[in-house]
Amino acid sequence: MKKNRIDFAQSRREFLLKSGRLVSTIGAAATLAPFGAVNALAQSGDDYKAIICIFNFGGNDANNMIVPMGPNYAAYQRIRGSLALPEASLLSTPTSKGEAFGLHASLAPIHPLYAGKKLALIANVGMLVKPLTREQYRSGAIPAPNNLFSHSDQQQQWQNASPLTPATTGWAGRVADRVQGFNAPSNFPPAVAVNGNSLQLIGQETRPTTIGGEDFGIAGNDHTVISDARQASLQEMLKFDSGVVLFQTANRILSDAVAVSKQVEDATRGAAALTTAFPGTGLGRQLAQVARIIQVRQALGMKRQIFFVSQGGFDTHSAQLGMHAGLMTELSQAMLAFYNATAEMGIADKVVTFTESEFNRTFQPNGNVGSDHAWGTHTLVLGGGVLGGDMYGSFPTQALQGPSDSGDRGNWIPTMSLDQYGATMAQWFGVNPLDLGLVFPNLANFTKKTVGFLPGT
Repeated sequence: MKKNRIDFAQSRREFLLKSGRLVSTIGAAATLAPFGAVNALAQSGDDYKAIICIFNFGGNDANNMIVPMGPNYAAYQRIRGSLALPEASLLSTPTSKGEAFGLHASLAPIHPLYAGKKLALIANVGMLVKPLTREQYRSGAIPAPNNLFSHSDQQQQWQNASPLTPATTGWAGRVADRVQGFNAPSNFPPAVAVNGNSLQLIGQETRPTTIGGEDFGIAGNDHTVISDARQASLQEMLKFDSGVVLFQTANRILSDAVAVSKQVEDATRGAAALTTAFPGTGLGRQLAQVARIIQVRQALGMKRQIFFVSQGGFDTHSAQLGMHAGLMTELSQAMLAFYNATAEMGIADKVVTFTESEFNRTFQPNGNVGSDHAWGTHTLVLGGGVLGGDMYGSFPTQALQGPSDSGDRGNWIPTMSLDQYGATMAQWFGVNPLDLGLVFPNLANFTKKTVGFLPGT
């Protein structure tokens, strides 16, 4: 029975991914759902909030993203060996506890935002069922998440917040379910993925949209007589009843994609272009699209929006130093441009951008000047309303086989759960604190439900 549940989840995910790739050829993909009754929390006026997830696929080496300085640097340097960054190259990020840390030099674009208290560092967060010590993990006294160190499993778990059982909805989608009344009566989807579908955005009542390509319009539709006729022909094809369930489902997704694409295209056509320049990288282009959608939020009738963008290439088993530096440069340049765009729109304090990755890398390098799959990781949270300029959570003890190590290579056992990390953003976003357990089923296992890097949490 358990195998059937896993197979079902896998087949549903594969269908969603394939559907997203199909409709990306026309510029956008979407599945729409009715919004239901208006949430009692729905408000009027300029009450707008957005959260944007940047997923670092492959396992970001957060050990070199945030590095201990001062008296703790020696242990870092000794164990990291060939992967150790020179202390003089690090960008200082002092904390309220008097601890000394430094950011990777390639994060220089966003480093000033830490001093400006717009950037927060989150230490040693990851998938947990319950709080867990090294002894409990090694004895099996408390269950650990299934299939640790597996890319696909941990990518799913970070997105669905379900470390022991399969789940076909994501935690951000379940957040969208509980704030959908803020957007009523708009029928525009509350969650948008750029450059591919995301399990994280799938709700029980709400469904996400996937936007692909360089613009939001139908490919080849320049509103001439010929292109309008082509679009009319497409609409007629979408009405065709094949009698085959799979084809009909694909037609429905494609039909909804056309409708969503037209909504965004119509809204953006009359909007003045943002003056903020975005880098021409993959992540830069994705965040530029997010900024354009946020810019026309009022035309779309949106007051709560969730976005998912991604960056690949983090599976650094060899030649890591140069590769990781390039990834950090792409990440920081894109994050800075996006923050500047929200400031240009006057809503920097209403937008939160945060990072995720399926796991950290081993603290001890391998023999190829790279690192391998590990567990607890560090993340970044950026926004005008973030209580930044500080580190949240407990940084792991930099010792092999020490209290933070689940094994013998520096596989850090998380001291903050994804549930606590996500619940902090969900509560700020408008989810009733009493409903947080419906979004994060394991949150009840942790004494602190939120960790305070956003106001009201």
